[in-house]
Amino acid sequence: MADIQHLRKMTGAGMMDCKNALSEANGDFDKAVEIIRKKGQAVAAKREDREASEGCVLATTEGDFAAVVALQCETDFVAKNEDYIALTQQFLDAAIAHKPETLDQLLAIELPNGSISQLITDKMAATGEKMELGYYEYVSAPYVASYIHMGNKLATIVGFNKEVDEQVAKDVAMQVAAMNPIAITADGIPADVKEKELTIAREKAREAGKPENLLDRIAEGALQKFYKESTLLQQEYVKDPKKTIEQFLKEQDKELSVTSFKRVSLSV
Repeated sequence: MADIQHLRKMTGAGMMDCKNALSEANGDFDKAVEIIRKKGQAVAAKREDREASEGCVLATTEGDFAAVVALQCETDFVAKNEDYIALTQQFLDAAIAHKPETLDQLLAIELPNGSISQLITDKMAATGEKMELGYYEYVSAPYVASYIHMGNKLATIVGFNKEVDEQVAKDVAMQVAAMNPIAITADGIPADVKEKELTIAREKAREAGKPENLLDRIAEGALQKFYKESTLLQQEYVKDPKKTIEQFLKEQDKELSVTSFKRVSLSV
């Protein structure tokens, strides 16, 4: 029983899977681990074409670094399991400790019971579901904040150019979650996105029978409206729509601004 419990802790596999693996391995612990991991690889190959659209999204901060990870799976039932959430938290803790620059670097991090990539394979053996570390994002700034929406399907991280009140920072992180901006300011919106918005606005105005000589002016007005809806600093503050996020920040400190943000969502 002690060996079964230890194998279960090492691999995350179920009690019966661990018992059967130890039996097949004639009590050889290392061989039993290999059997379970091969089972995980078989599950991964079998479920490769399945969609892992559910999962758990977590975020946290430490010092001037914030990270968000999303461990994805096939069903909400698995995503809400305590062990699954704990595994996601373990990967997030590793990201905070090692500060990898890419998802591949995060997957390669070695933990006491295997690499993150291997632990995901092990978890697939335990659940029979396809799993993948779908997202890893981070920000580094003089001050950082994070927010996890209830249900662990959505999380945000935000960087600020200087120290800020914790609640103010959290409010901005919640704003990013609620309003899904695509950039901090208009300067951060790609040129092709701006051109697409102008083209759509011109076509709408033309279909409405507006004169050709007014189309560009109408399109420019529509683009400005798009900026108000899609850039964080120009958005209306959800807690007080009479002011923008930029105005809200300037009320705290005239030099305060956002340097970066990331938003990861598995919500439909």
